[in-house]
Amino acid sequence: MLTRTLGTSGLDVSAIGFGCMGLSHAYGLDVAEQDGIDVIRTAVDLGVTFFDTAQVYGPFSNETLLGKALAPVRDQVVIATKFGFGIHDSGPNTLNSKPDHIRATVEDSLRRLNTDRIDLLYQHRVDPEVPIEDVAGTVEELIDAGKVAHFGLSEAGVDVIRRAHAVQPVTALQGEYSLFWREPEAEILPTLLQLGIGLVPFSPLGKGFLTGTIDSTTRFPDGDLRNNLPRFTEEARAANQALVDVIARVAARLDATPAQVALAWVLTQHPKIVPIPGTTKTHRLRENTAAADLQLTDTDLTDITSAADKIDLTADRYPEAMQRWINR
Repeated sequence: MLTRTLGTSGLDVSAIGFGCMGLSHAYGLDVAEQDGIDVIRTAVDLGVTFFDTAQVYGPFSNETLLGKALAPVRDQVVIATKFGFGIHDSGPNTLNSKPDHIRATVEDSLRRLNTDRIDLLYQHRVDPEVPIEDVAGTVEELIDAGKVAHFGLSEAGVDVIRRAHAVQPVTALQGEYSLFWREPEAEILPTLLQLGIGLVPFSPLGKGFLTGTIDSTTRFPDGDLRNNLPRFTEEARAANQALVDVIARVAARLDATPAQVALAWVLTQHPKIVPIPGTTKTHRLRENTAAADLQLTDTDLTDITSAADKIDLTADRYPEAMQRWINR
């Protein structure tokens, strides 16, 4: 697979990474451990070198799964994980980026990942109770200690990005970005490009919506987060089907799948963008990674983007309880 460098950091990764969350979190379809290991190792065989997890996925079990799967090839891959939540046995998780909490939970992540370093450590969500300068300074200490190689932010706004970057250079921002959610184009992406920071889009397939396999009649399993997302109500899916139809028409012309076209579109937006689609199925994994080789012409891009511009997508991406954790 082709490789890309995240920002100006020198961190080289495969052009398409692998988001591991869905193997053990959020979609109600947690896989057996060996099945998860097999999917991750198939990704390695397909040229993927960039793997994303987080402490809260599971919680904790996703990091353990990834550590086991990548142990034989640890020095050939880049592992990204995230801190920033207080994870409780009872009651909802809370934001916690206090320096002592960061240090302690990073030690736990290192143990679960079976590694002596985290290649890219993100703050999962901005904690309004802790100045971002303190967070960046703590990660800087971890970098100096050799326990972390690169610093990242997730779902942070422009002000936080700039303040953090002034203390410890930020290698990448993770955030949702796709034809289904283009908000970063207004302020986030220009800021990242100005500062030399890479963008790592999660949900580059719109949580599956852009694959063309979901419509207004689809029923999601219990425990699937899409049951609670405004954009995945039956009405919203029906209204937003027009976007999928646009992608499908281009895919048919190119003898590709809608998922491949949607991923290729993200890749063409800038060479410092590295999407991290996730899946539990090896045939979808092969489909996704093949998108790195799909060449969209200027005509294709114009057709897709101009058509998407004319579609007024319905509903917010998150309910209010989740949206309050997004820093803008």
